[in-house]
Amino acid sequence: EAMAECGMLLLVHGEVTDGDIDIFDREKVFLERVLAPTLADFPNLKVVLEHITTADSAEFVRSHTGGNLGATLTPQHLMYNRNNMLVGGIRPHLYCLPILKRNKHQQALREAVASGDPRFFLGTDSAPHAQDKKEAACGCAGCYSAYGAIGLYADIFEELGILDKFEAFASHNGADFYGLPRNTDTITLVREPWTMPESLPLADGHIVPLKAGETVHWRMA
Repeated sequence: EAMAECGMLLLVHGEVTDGDIDIFDREKVFLERVLAPTLADFPNLKVVLEHITTADSAEFVRSHTGGNLGATLTPQHLMYNRNNMLVGGIRPHLYCLPILKRNKHQQALREAVASGDPRFFLGTDSAPHAQDKKEAACGCAGCYSAYGAIGLYADIFEELGILDKFEAFASHNGADFYGLPRNTDTITLVREPWTMPESLPLADGHIVPLKAGETVHWRMA
């Protein structure tokens, strides 16, 4: 209530953590149990549903008519689904929370950004963890995408044939939803393939970036 009164946005990781709820269902249950009643009780509260991962969340945002709900999307949830993480061996550097979902959910997220709906905007949720903390018996959750995030997103938008919608997704939609002025500074992207480093140095080890060792087709000039 106080946040709504002072115009402060609620930025929420939309999952329940009840032990009896399957990890792949936690986001969907959050929509039903927590978000829907919160929006009903506080219609003037602006909410950003961070790093959505399901078709359920994409549809929830699209169908909400209050004008006070937006959502961010990460590069990993647009590029991958749980098969990429689990088939043929576990890939710990794709393990994040909310966890990667079925292909149908990945496709729904891609359709959401392709729609150009201004309620969807960029949010990397980049989470740096040392390599030995990821490649462990109980590894940390989080993908480190910050090193080349803008190029990763550009690759996705090019693959979807919607590069004309990339600037709004990356630079306009979030600012507009927050009620902030759009940034007047610019960056320039060039289509020049480069290879994501296999690892990056830390003070006490290394970190493996998202898409390590693979080709990224866009970079900042």
